[in-house]
Amino acid sequence: MRWRGQRVDGIDTSALPGLETLDGLVRTVRTPDFQGITFHEVHAKSALNHFPSASAMPFDWTINPYRGCSHACAYCFARNTHTYLDLDAGRDFDNQIVVKVNVADVLRGELAKPSWQREGVALGTNTDPYQRAEGRYALMPGIIDTLAASGTAFSILTKGTLLRRDLPLLTDAAAHVTVSIAMSIAVFDDTLQASLEPGTPTAAARLATVRAAADAGFRVTVFLMPILPHLTDSTAALDDALARIRAAGATRVVFGALHLRPGAKQWFWQWLEREHPQLVSAYRGLYPGASAYAPVGYRKLLTVRMRPLLRRHRLTGGAEEEVETRPSRPGPVRTTGRAPHEREAVRLF
Repeated sequence: MRWRGQRVDGIDTSALPGLETLDGLVRTVRTPDFQGITFHEVHAKSALNHFPSASAMPFDWTINPYRGCSHACAYCFARNTHTYLDLDAGRDFDNQIVVKVNVADVLRGELAKPSWQREGVALGTNTDPYQRAEGRYALMPGIIDTLAASGTAFSILTKGTLLRRDLPLLTDAAAHVTVSIAMSIAVFDDTLQASLEPGTPTAAARLATVRAAADAGFRVTVFLMPILPHLTDSTAALDDALARIRAAGATRVVFGALHLRPGAKQWFWQWLEREHPQLVSAYRGLYPGASAYAPVGYRKLLTVRMRPLLRRHRLTGGAEEEVETRPSRPGPVRTTGRAPHEREAVRLF
């Protein structure tokens, strides 16, 4: 494992951000409450991750309290990051979870620096901050309080229903800074969801969380991503999804076709060959070789299909490429979930 040789007094520049000084500070935890999952508790050196403004990412600053994700989504783009730790992008990503137990304390110090300009921060850009581990470690309340106290606007993108636990904190934070909440719901068929995203809550449970956030005063975005060719992209399926999203109180939908990046692609192929072998040939044609994105023609067809459905259900938003803009830097404002970010992690899932 690439963590070896890391010392309190030394830095391994090949480690993931926040994992540079681990030796003697790592505690490996297994518990009956999380069968099959191993937690690696680390003392992070940094909490904020910066993406240069010239990068392709639709955000500048992110916080990722966890590495790896027990949601176990077969298509998750972040899988390949586990290989930086000499862990694999498949099972290890699902059940070897790195936990930055001191992330709120480190963040507090970073935000207190005179150089911090209170630029917006995105959570949920790599792995989910409300995955099951959060029920054990409760890192998000400290992060939320720290961001709000510093006057820093932030957005959260999650598949986790544990978000409901923190709605009172988020409501308090929204009285001082801009807070944006988005829920990712890709699959509305329970059987397919359990196969493709075995560690995630059901669509119904996530929609109930959307309703709770909307009732708390937030204008919630739903990320209908990824839309899977031949599995979830029919007009009937999309119409049903949007009807349920609207009924839950969401106001905006961002949609996009499946991406298959390195690490995720190999793992998804295994899932597809096992669960839907009749579609393997079609998917190989859509995502040939090293191609990560569906063809432009398919994406345009999806947009044509979605636009009238969005209008029918009185939802704003659009395709991920249409809403991927870089806004001006937000400052502290009084709001109830009115998002300055129109770019919350639109290429994540």
